[in-house]
Amino acid sequence: MDYLNDAILGVIEGITEFLPISSTGHLLIAEHWLGARSDTFNVVIQAGAILAVTIIYWKRIVSLLLGWRNPENRAYAGKLIVAFLITAVLGLIAKKLGFKLPETIQPIAWALIIGGFWMIAAERIAARFPDRKEVTWTVAIVVGVAQIIAGIFPGTSRSAATIFAAMLTGTSNRAAATEFAFLVGIPTMYAASGYELFSQFRHNEMQADWTGLGIAFVVSTITAFIAVKWLLGFIQTHRFTSFAIYRILFGAALLGLAATGAL
Repeated sequence: MDYLNDAILGVIEGITEFLPISSTGHLLIAEHWLGARSDTFNVVIQAGAILAVTIIYWKRIVSLLLGWRNPENRAYAGKLIVAFLITAVLGLIAKKLGFKLPETIQPIAWALIIGGFWMIAAERIAARFPDRKEVTWTVAIVVGVAQIIAGIFPGTSRSAATIFAAMLTGTSNRAAATEFAFLVGIPTMYAASGYELFSQFRHNEMQADWTGLGIAFVVSTITAFIAVKWLLGFIQTHRFTSFAIYRILFGAALLGLAATGAL
């Protein structure tokens, strides 16, 4: 049953990490019923989801690396680097200040609900703008800040925060905003995962059943690959409104469960 539970958690991570619905909230409630996992476990299954997105965008990544002589590629890569560096610097500052993520349901539930209403409003505002695929330097800076805000307030959703930050500050095209948000997320999440694993290794805090960890990692990678491929097709013809409604309902359900003592 432990391995089955590990696989279930891998599925939940894979589905929720890049959909704009918050992986933190879903994993927190899942671990309440399936058993809490180590920090190592949570970092590794997140790495599986990142690997899936890396595979999906590998052609784009290679073209940026090998086509650096192209001014457009250089500018786009530069904006990715700026967004990443902003997140990295602010993240290290938050770490040095001793910031810790909340372990209770209520803050995450409220972040889900507020974020859902914000997504609906932001989508309507963005729809008034001309369809723009260009990623400006302003977009890069705001996306970098949005990533750290999502990290500080779990339940916000990194993908939701970055996609809508891009859409509201110049990249109004959903597909273009999503691509930039996901590409920025690749180095950001690899760096965060690597930092956490190194920190745990240095302090001899790595705890894991490596078989279960391997199962969860593979399941997370496969599930995230399917989920992201589906999302990229879905947003071509649909808005994010259905995800916003889901967030509001899920957040309300979490508050209800917390009020009754079920969580």
